[in-house]
Amino acid sequence: MTDAAAKSELATVRDYLRYAISRFNAAGLFFGHGSDNAWDEAVYLTLHTLNLPLDRLEPFLDARLLAYERNALLDIYRRRCEDRLPAAYLTHEAWLGEHRFYVDERVIVPRSFIAELLQEQLAPWVEDPWAVGSALDLCTGSGCLAILAALAFPNARVDAVDLSNDAISVAERNVADYELGERIDLIQSDAFSKLHGRRYDLIISNPPYVNADSVAALPPEYLHEPVLALGSGKDGLDLTRIILLEGRRHLTPEGLLVVEIGHNREALEAAFPDLPFIWLETSAGNEFVFLLHATDLPE
Repeated sequence: MTDAAAKSELATVRDYLRYAISRFNAAGLFFGHGSDNAWDEAVYLTLHTLNLPLDRLEPFLDARLLAYERNALLDIYRRRCEDRLPAAYLTHEAWLGEHRFYVDERVIVPRSFIAELLQEQLAPWVEDPWAVGSALDLCTGSGCLAILAALAFPNARVDAVDLSNDAISVAERNVADYELGERIDLIQSDAFSKLHGRRYDLIISNPPYVNADSVAALPPEYLHEPVLALGSGKDGLDLTRIILLEGRRHLTPEGLLVVEIGHNREALEAAFPDLPFIWLETSAGNEFVFLLHATDLPE
């Protein structure tokens, strides 16, 4: 069915959802930037485009659409299929739990398991969230984890660091949206290079961690994301090594390090067999995020 035929024959939200799912499946889209199937993605893009509540589909399924609404839906479906843009870049928003963040192609689409852990204030590893006075979010991207850390630890000042000036610009917008400018400092830095003498009660990081073979095989949707935010050397651990080898000098004596490393647990444990990694439980399992105490890190 062509878009012209769709406009003449489809009438309701239900009709357009069915059409979107059929197009997405026929186009062989890859999902992984907020949804993992064609139905969820079609529902999200449809409700967002129509300015309807994202958690309220049923009452609107049989609502008839105006001409400009039909055009808007067909346009966003077409861009998703033809340009293979992740949905977050089409809508300029990404969600971590109940928190919305502005995103565009200057930053990776947020999808960190650390966000889940921050919702629980890193319990039981952080006994008193109010006692966390300083935190660092390394490789902050859109600033989402820095913002969630500031919300989780009300007394903490947070440094949000990224190598990319473009990412810092996006993070500035999100920090302003959450009115956290007085507590979050945005710093352009290559890892710890501009943090001389700074120490933190908590360091969190979702660094680039895709290995070279996986980068070469990424679906088209991922190729719209900044290259710097994805790959990290042959085994995906180049930046993680820097964090482990330099982290201790930037932590307080009782400080904690929390890092996400994707599917690299086996490679990481082989590279650092003497480190007592604590693997944290997330919705996807306990293989993706590790915790270390400052005293466990190399001096």
